[in-house]
Amino acid sequence: MKTTQYVAREPDARGHIHYPDAEHAVWQTLIERQMKVIEGRACQEYLDGLEQLALPRERIPQLGEINRVLDAATGWQVARVPALIPFQTFFELLASKRFPVATFIRTPEELDYLQEPDIFHEIFGHCPLLTNPWFAEFTRTYGTLGLKASKEERVYLARLYWMTVEFGLVDTPAGRRIYGGGILSSPKETLYSLSGEPEHQPFDPLEAMRTPYRIDILQPLYFVLPDLRRLFELAHEDIMGLVRRAMRLGLHAPKFPPKAA
Repeated sequence: MKTTQYVAREPDARGHIHYPDAEHAVWQTLIERQMKVIEGRACQEYLDGLEQLALPRERIPQLGEINRVLDAATGWQVARVPALIPFQTFFELLASKRFPVATFIRTPEELDYLQEPDIFHEIFGHCPLLTNPWFAEFTRTYGTLGLKASKEERVYLARLYWMTVEFGLVDTPAGRRIYGGGILSSPKETLYSLSGEPEHQPFDPLEAMRTPYRIDILQPLYFVLPDLRRLFELAHEDIMGLVRRAMRLGLHAPKFPPKAA
């Protein structure tokens, strides 16, 4: 596993996590900025979930507040984790309808980009859609499949997750919108993803699994769902059969330059 400079904050005996004022200020800066940017760009299902969560602006929310909303909506919970967790733990949590949330927040120097998922990315980027039954079902199924997958198969599953849950777009009656949490928690990528600069392809799970990606750049390619229900339908298809087929076919050539040494 990679190392991290961040340390997740521990709860007290009552389960309350205490954050210093400076970290609450970072949350407020991030959420107020991003609420403006996602207007007219996030999909309606995400916005509906955001309304249900009613996230505070002036402080980092407690996980119990998020859990009450998610549990009532879809039976999901969030689970406090360290900054980075192994694949096995990640899949175990998702399979049991618990979404991992690292209880740290980025520093003011890293407001615009962070390679590690912090509490803002996880709660603002992902939790709103966990109120949606289609998205929630896909995420639970993904965890269940990942638990049984081999190390090699998990790499292909990771690409599917990246191209959907993290960086997915969806066509809606109102136009093309964002549902991927990696985009929705990034002001720069929110604007870029819907621009004419990157490539957009109709969603195909096999193609998504065969598409290389880098975590440290704006994505050169986004897959576009016909609607969010497509994820629910995919959850009931033979995803592991697609993984094995993708492994036989191999990866596409990357659409980005190699990372500098």
